[in-house]
Amino acid sequence: MSEDVMQRVAKCGVIPVIALDQVEAALPLADALLEGGLPVVEITFRTAAAAEAIRVISRERPQLAVGAGTVLTEDNIAAALHAGATYIVAPGLNPAIVKRAQGLNLPIVPGVATPTDIEAALVLGCKLLKFFPSEALGGVPMLEALSAPYKHTGVRFVPTGGVNTENLERYLRVPTVAAVGGTWIAKKDDLAAGNWAAIRDRCKAAMEIVAKVRGSNQ
Repeated sequence: MSEDVMQRVAKCGVIPVIALDQVEAALPLADALLEGGLPVVEITFRTAAAAEAIRVISRERPQLAVGAGTVLTEDNIAAALHAGATYIVAPGLNPAIVKRAQGLNLPIVPGVATPTDIEAALVLGCKLLKFFPSEALGGVPMLEALSAPYKHTGVRFVPTGGVNTENLERYLRVPTVAAVGGTWIAKKDDLAAGNWAAIRDRCKAAMEIVAKVRGSNQ
């Protein structure tokens, strides 16, 4: 089951990374993502509404793969699991958090920024890694350089931080990129204003780029 979830996430090519301030926005957001052809989301634990938003989307829109982001503590893991998250994402690599998630059979995508991080993740059995903050670390050239010594291990990356429609194609063309994480899909102002059409349209635009790079069967 864990592998199937992450295959679904990777197949989408783009993971919307969203901080929701209002639980009431959860379902309209989910519908906008689905209408835009993007059946995956990462709701970050940066707001008090996160756990309840995950719970509502998981219950009411089961066709959406719902993950919990900014997972920093074991309490975050427990909240994510209780709310129905099917995977979790962390900004960094905390061995205790990784092992706890693995013990619960909850897929985790830990964050890495250096070769040392990557090797530590591989020791823990993690091969899908968040590269964060991607653009600040050097973007595509840095990711390509980091990938070279580890590509043969099967490691894959989810670059997040500064990815947008302008550089999405470049990231997707890196062979080790499984998917990208992006906050541009659902901007804070659009969430606050209930501008679901804009979010839907950004999903469609992103998926057109994914199809261009990977083919329509992805």
